[in-house]
Amino acid sequence: MPVPFRQLLYTVGWTVVGVLLVYGSTVLFDRLAPIDYRAEIRKGNVAAGLVLAAVILAVAAVVVTVLAT
Repeated sequence: MPVPFRQLLYTVGWTVVGVLLVYGSTVLFDRLAPIDYRAEIRKGNVAAGLVLAAVILAVAAVVVTVLAT
């Protein structure tokens, strides 16, 4: 298998792993939090949207750091 193709497969594979980790941690946060943030966002609660966005960004920062090292 050529080296560039193998690197492309590694990149796609680790990208999928990163996306799954971010999605899984967001689902876990939704289950553990006493408030249904998605319902609050649908109602127009901006604060709930900011909290969920902060959680996603924080988890993404950790996942990027872990995958980069």
